[in-house]
Amino acid sequence: MRNTKILAGSSHPELAQLVSKKLGTPLADTTSKKFSNKETSVEIGVSIRGEDVFIIQSGSNDMNDNIIELCIMIQAARIGSAKRITAVLPYFPYCKQSKRKGRTCITAKLVANMLAVAGVDHIITMDLHASQMQGFFQRPVDNLYAEPVIARWITQHVPQWENGVVVSKNAGGAKRVTSLADALRLDFALIHKDRSRSGPQGHNRPYSGMPKGGNDATASLAQQQMAETDEEDNNGIEDLTASISSLNDMGCNLDVMNAAVSIVADTDGEESTITLVGDVKDKIVFLTDDIIDGCQTFLDAADHLVNKCGADKVYIIATHGVLSGESVQKIQACESVYKLVVTNTFPIPRTKMDQCEKLTIIDISTTLAEAIRRTHNGESVSYLFNHAD
Repeated sequence: MRNTKILAGSSHPELAQLVSKKLGTPLADTTSKKFSNKETSVEIGVSIRGEDVFIIQSGSNDMNDNIIELCIMIQAARIGSAKRITAVLPYFPYCKQSKRKGRTCITAKLVANMLAVAGVDHIITMDLHASQMQGFFQRPVDNLYAEPVIARWITQHVPQWENGVVVSKNAGGAKRVTSLADALRLDFALIHKDRSRSGPQGHNRPYSGMPKGGNDATASLAQQQMAETDEEDNNGIEDLTASISSLNDMGCNLDVMNAAVSIVADTDGEESTITLVGDVKDKIVFLTDDIIDGCQTFLDAADHLVNKCGADKVYIIATHGVLSGESVQKIQACESVYKLVVTNTFPIPRTKMDQCEKLTIIDISTTLAEAIRRTHNGESVSYLFNHAD
């Protein structure tokens, strides 16, 4: 591309090289260094006067340094008289902090404001945690989707993918899941998580309207509730879910209903129940979300789908593979997870790749390169919302 310079930050040099190669434009020379007091300095080694500048800088494990380095590069390009400056952030830093909780900051909006103050003209990113975040920016933003590339990978690499179902691990991801399911023409399902609440007898209720069993008083209460229901309604189906645990103590055969509920422990020690809304029996499950950071909710969902709901295989699929802490080791050790699939928007160290044989990384550089080309030529990028190439 003529009159174009592509700069790469230090967060994800491998992805920047792939994008540069697909565009046929070499990366411009830049030098980034840290002083003894940890301050960052960036020098652009070529003239960018009147050029269309694209700066590729994703989030990484050094998130704060990546943000400051990007702002410095944007300002350096602005002072260097660049015609237009576009920041390409495959993974937008602090995207999970997009709403206020208590006395906190909407940090994603703060980062958007920092980029505007630094002098950016345009922003290209991928799969924002919440699409409403596009309203945070004072400059035009293109939010690309990894869905077409993920859908293509599924159709090319998953045997019998037609016998699959796309599942969301929580209700908040329902829209994302239905979009992928529509693209693949598959059914979808979701997992509902219900935190424990205190029951009328001081016992925890792990599921709405279901007192937790374990003593004679609770069992007697369940018997009374069932008797009253039989008098009011002959079928009595709805109130059969009044107490799964109590009815088990009474010796009732409720294997089908037990398959719908699992009790898991939260990070704070509280018990919660997870319930599948949908059917996955003997099917391949694509457990999908935009980010996989801590993996425990994914593992709880996978165990529930395989052990309680009869799923054949579970593929965990996410756009951004943050994989903090010991996530890769836990996924490798979990028998319910068949494969972990992420894109390369977020840099994953080689050590983590070697620790997880189930890990598969999809290259997203083609989509980013095409978005850069179309932006430079003044073409629409909406084609990329539904096509992988």
